[in-house]
Amino acid sequence: MERVLGIGGYFVRSADPAALGAWYRECLGLDADDNGLWRQEAGATVFAAFASGTDYFGSPAQQTMLNFRVRDLDAMLAQLRARGADVAEETQDMEGVGRFGWVTDPEGNRVELWQPG
Repeated sequence: MERVLGIGGYFVRSADPAALGAWYRECLGLDADDNGLWRQEAGATVFAAFASGTDYFGSPAQQTMLNFRVRDLDAMLAQLRARGADVAEETQDMEGVGRFGWVTDPEGNRVELWQPG
């Protein structure tokens, strides 16, 4: 059975994404690159501030989106579909970063699944 491997990212809406990102770097020492990639002991996690009007999280009411790292995105999405989950049809490939897919939980929260590249 496929399982999530850890938190692949945590995304927040922000009125000023650059300032919020700077606060995390300066106050907490979070050393994120231009794409928000931050290396930690357990693996890669993306920290990225999104514009307050973003539609990336799905519903405008959703303020944050959880991202889980997975070993095999296709197998995970197939497993979720077989269980009747609300899985987005599209996936996204980001060169040098990996592949992404999405599922919406029973409460209506969009969750991102990330197979690092």
